Amino acid sequence: MRNIQKTIVLITGASYGIGAATARAFGRRGAHVLLLARTQSALEDVARDIRASGGAASVYPVDLTDARAVEEVAQQVLAAFGPPDILLSNAGAGRWLFIDETTPDEAVAMMAMPYFAAFSITRAFLPSMRARGRGHLAYVNSPASLVAWPGAAAYTAARWALRGFVEALRAELHGTRLRVTTIIPGLVATTYFEHNPGVLERVPGLARRLLPVLTADQAAAAIVRGIEHGRREIVLPGMLRLLYAAYAIAPGLVQYLTILTGARHDRRP
Repeated sequence: MRNIQKTIVLITGASYGIGAATARAFGRRGAHVLLLARTQSALEDVARDIRASGGAASVYPVDLTDARAVEEVAQQVLAAFGPPDILLSNAGAGRWLFIDETTPDEAVAMMAMPYFAAFSITRAFLPSMRARGRGHLAYVNSPASLVAWPGAAAYTAARWALRGFVEALRAELHGTRLRVTTIIPGLVATTYFEHNPGVLERVPGLARRLLPVLTADQAAAAIVRGIEHGRREIVLPGMLRLLYAAYAIAPGLVQYLTILTGARHDRRP
């Protein structure tokens, strides 16, 4: 099991929700947490919490969809701390919309984060992590990266792009001492749902009936525990793991039930 104490942990999307909760959890374990997101004031609040609990935190406000800005921040981090021991790409955005409800600009924005944000932060730190010969890269994705459901077309495409990127990264790092972890949380009570009204109504009934809603702290605890144990995949809660197992055995049935209990498009002219 990995010892988190005194490690450097970099987290994107660290200002709210799962990212902030996971940053606090790592801080309590004795890591020095590097917090990246767009809003400096929110990052400072998280850093204050970490320091109050005896941990260490540094704040790096950055637009993670701006590849040049990400590279500049990476150079600052490398100069101050060297390559992170753990890089957690958590930043994500995007509304659940049917295709004809989604503007082209919004589709591009959904691909920019999480996919291009994950690509840019990985590309910025991967050479130094490889040169050092160790490290752990982890990526927060969505159940939409495996099973598509109605009413979230561009969101699903972005999540599949992230899934493909992580699998390609894992293939490229085969035989090295760098670990790669995929994190798939189910329903987590965060401000995401407040900022995206109507999303909960588009969660397929299959998931609403079977999956308990987790708190951000519960998700964070599972993420930290999974990274400590070097897991290849962290899927939570347990019922979602069962659904994944069912999908592996009978993908057509699970896909059919997901569509059957999913959102219905208004087809009126």
